[in-house]
Amino acid sequence: MTLLIDEVTLTYPDGDGRLTALDAVGLHVPAGSLTAVVGPSGSGKSSLLAVAGTLVRPDRGRVVVDGVDAGGLDRTARAALRRERIGIVFQQPNLLPSLTAAEQLEVMAHLTGRMSPSVRRRAQDLLDAVGLAALARRRPRELSGGQRQRVNIARALMNDPAVLLVDEPTSALDRERGAEVIDLLLALTRERSVATVVVTHDAGHAGRADRVGRMRDGRLTAGTA
Repeated sequence: MTLLIDEVTLTYPDGDGRLTALDAVGLHVPAGSLTAVVGPSGSGKSSLLAVAGTLVRPDRGRVVVDGVDAGGLDRTARAALRRERIGIVFQQPNLLPSLTAAEQLEVMAHLTGRMSPSVRRRAQDLLDAVGLAALARRRPRELSGGQRQRVNIARALMNDPAVLLVDEPTSALDRERGAEVIDLLLALTRERSVATVVVTHDAGHAGRADRVGRMRDGRLTAGTA
């Protein structure tokens, strides 16, 4: 279970020309490791996640998820790859207000047609893994910001992805709660052998990762926090 981004270039229309969001970016994330990507706003971090998550097709280069080259897939097959092999943790949890914490996870199984008696057990196990087993029946309004983010992470892991992509997981949290979320992501990455990428503006939190890359002007370079 790995993520490979190979010489990826992504451009967008910009007046009469093109704006380069990613410039020949390369990234390899092995299973069971967490790579943090840091950089200022507009540096290309969000574009990198969008390409890695197969939400956007690059102009050039390859994105290989768990051995599958996404460039050779049509739109339907890419959507299936996302559902089954990629977990995405968005910056805002966007939990459904009418559903309990457990139901937020269970609905993911409905999307892949995997609904079975084991789904409820898996949802409970994941909530236990993120420290929320006792809050499984609570709805989003009854949870703190940090708890909602933990539900968000558990939901992304519900379909046993090979790759986990996390967008600014600590932006709405204080430093202590942010550190707890990073520690949780590191633990889950190792326990479940997923290839995890976290983009963040916080170099302090990034320093806890296995590897750190820096984005600037669409280029990704190795570095340290």
